[in-house]
Amino acid sequence: MNTLSILVLHGPNLNLLGQREPGVYGSTSLAEIDQQLEQASRRLNAKVSPLQSNHEGVLIDAIQAAPEQHQGILINAAAYTHTSVALRDAIAAVPIPTVEVHLSNIYRREEFRHHSLIAPVVVGQISGFGPHSYYLGLQALIYHLNHA
Repeated sequence: MNTLSILVLHGPNLNLLGQREPGVYGSTSLAEIDQQLEQASRRLNAKVSPLQSNHEGVLIDAIQAAPEQHQGILINAAAYTHTSVALRDAIAAVPIPTVEVHLSNIYRREEFRHHSLIAPVVVGQISGFGPHSYYLGLQALIYHLNHA
């Protein structure tokens, strides 16, 4: 069985995890989440390549380049989830499956967070389980890739 390569994208302000609104986002840092994903990916016969950016264009460039080296994308688009048609279009344009994750349950938060522009173009969405959302998303994406 070949090792799957998964691009993990973290959107704006996620570099502040662990210090930003811990009541909403928890106390786990982004570095800790990436480390946990790297450990989990090895158990799942995969490799993750994490990238965080506060810049929409950097995320779009990474999505467009992903098919050259990755079989799937795991994305927490953060605030861009609700605002970026360009990010949605980039996901739709590439021929690899994407899973959307969120630390908080976006449907229990402010009204503007209840709508995801990217949800219609991803395989699935996991939210509300804190850092574990990433692990669940990784598991789901790998399952999809192995059984699609």
